[in-house]
Amino acid sequence: MAVVQDTYNNAPAAGFAGMVANGETSNRISRTIEDAAGIAFGKAAFRGAGDHGVTGTPGAGFLGIVIADHGLPLLPGGTADTFPQYASVPLITEGVVMVSASLAVADGDPVYVTPGKAFTNVSNSGANTALTGWVYDGTLGAAGLVNIARR
Repeated sequence: MAVVQDTYNNAPAAGFAGMVANGETSNRISRTIEDAAGIAFGKAAFRGAGDHGVTGTPGAGFLGIVIADHGLPLLPGGTADTFPQYASVPLITEGVVMVSASLAVADGDPVYVTPGKAFTNVSNSGANTALTGWVYDGTLGAAGLVNIARR
């Protein structure tokens, strides 16, 4: 039988954006995406205009973080690791999930989302949207993947 893979990374990735980090108790809901561009895995989702709708545009009515689904097929014209418009998207509203922070963060820092949809620990005089109850569950020296938690 032919060898399919004979080399391995010495430092495999710790995870990926939208990955539920562990088996702690969590709460999950689903909503329908309103954005034409969809919403990527590991991004914050906010209450949309319609009943049961959700948008990735930061604002009032934070609902949860988009959970990754690697069974999601890539649709024509779609983007990898993104739920398309009108898809039913799973959101985690409580628990621990991995996101991509845009800068260095410390364990216990509050979580904010910038108007550009990036995760940060800076309030920016109210310009960034606070994810009430969520904190960073790890420390980063620079931008990268980190867990956030709401317990």
